[in-house]
Amino acid sequence: QDASIQKLLFCGVGCAVQAFRSQAVQKDLGLEKVYVLGTNCADNSPSSLASADFISTGLDIDESELKSVKGYEFMQDFQVHVKKSSGDGDGDGDDNVYEKIPYFSLPGKIARTSIADSCLACFDYTNALADVVVGYMGAPLIGDGKMDSALQTLSVRNDAGKEMVKAALKSGRLEVSGEASGAGKWRDFAVQTVVADGIVAEMVGERPKEVGMPRWIGGLVAKVVTSIGPKGTHFASYSIDYHILRNYLHVISEWGEERGEASMPQYAKNIVREYLDRDKEFRRLRDRVLKKGGL
Repeated sequence: QDASIQKLLFCGVGCAVQAFRSQAVQKDLGLEKVYVLGTNCADNSPSSLASADFISTGLDIDESELKSVKGYEFMQDFQVHVKKSSGDGDGDGDDNVYEKIPYFSLPGKIARTSIADSCLACFDYTNALADVVVGYMGAPLIGDGKMDSALQTLSVRNDAGKEMVKAALKSGRLEVSGEASGAGKWRDFAVQTVVADGIVAEMVGERPKEVGMPRWIGGLVAKVVTSIGPKGTHFASYSIDYHILRNYLHVISEWGEERGEASMPQYAKNIVREYLDRDKEFRRLRDRVLKKGGL
């Protein structure tokens, strides 16, 4: 602790922000002003080794190229964008090269080892305790489609968030393009994604697919789904709902229906209830998970 620090900007994903906001951290620091900048989150790797395995095995990138990989993200064109250094410079700026692998070409078996156990019991993909949240999920993917130059969505939650955005605009560090919007139906897409999920397959006693589609076929499917599927804020709704539904099935599989639901925030319960009420396929899947666990 440094008594000279009276104002602090904390940046983090939902679980980190929850820990920071606790009595044991934020309040005990005795700061004059705290600002919290959050990002949307949709699963993190449990370790650097698991991340490397996902890149080499899941994305089928040669192990000799692992050191060149600077990051990857599941983007709204239903492809994983992998950013790599070309080796022509210091790894920053224009020397980056990008590779895009369709979701549908990923082996289903890679999902379980690539996602931390804690992420499967998390329902805070929107980072609810941050003052401002930035993330790509509700924004259109336009222009060159590169993951680090695409538009982002800002969610401003309170006066501290407004203050942060105002300061960023004034300093020229932020440009605002307009209000976020969405189009396309997302609920059926969310259910079908849960049904096809390799982690969910294991919950009902099935083996995840060993291999995904050939890339050229997966690329065609990704283009079709991007064209007819949810866009903008509706893509964000799709992504949030899918993860909530998958994680609901995980917690009831691990702990039983009563304890599992007790671990969920009310807004997540409301979303799950809506799907259980309207979608027979999701109800059947829930019943299979409970039956498999003898719960």
